[in-house]
Amino acid sequence: MKQLRGYFGIGVESLSKPMNHGALQRTAHAFGASFTFAVAAAPRIRVMHNADTAKSDLHVPWYLWDSVDDMRLPKGCQLVGIELTDDAVDLPSFRHPLQAAYVMGGEARDLSPEMQARCAHIVRIPTRFCINVSLAGALVMYDRTLSFGGYPARPVAAGGPPPVVSRKPPPRVPRTRKKLDQSR
Repeated sequence: MKQLRGYFGIGVESLSKPMNHGALQRTAHAFGASFTFAVAAAPRIRVMHNADTAKSDLHVPWYLWDSVDDMRLPKGCQLVGIELTDDAVDLPSFRHPLQAAYVMGGEARDLSPEMQARCAHIVRIPTRFCINVSLAGALVMYDRTLSFGGYPARPVAAGGPPPVVSRKPPPRVPRTRKKLDQSR
């Protein structure tokens, strides 16, 4: 995986299915998240570890806050809400903050008005309807990876990048002078 710039965390608000958070946490670990979190989650959130086969909580800090007011993000970290609202920026057009925490609503729930008010940005994944929270998180993290990963522009034609053709001239071979026969 390429070295990314900045840092990010990702989490959910009002999550009711702990296994979705476990899957999100595992995916966040794979994408190099600095932390994960849950706000106002169901009491059974701790069983999320059953869905996290990578045991990400041993490698990536996770925070459990009771309310939006309890959230404590690092200084300079911008909160980015992922929500299907009419005024949200489409994810492919969004410039990710260098220091970001992404938050999504729980299953069948929107982000609360309190959470949306706290967000510096609201972004939408351009789908026709809501998708699973762990899948939404994976798409956001993938988009961030593309944005900050230093990948070259995509090729114009279908397929991968064309092979790199060197236009350099062949290396020069130093000429040697013929030694004069000294015995004459």
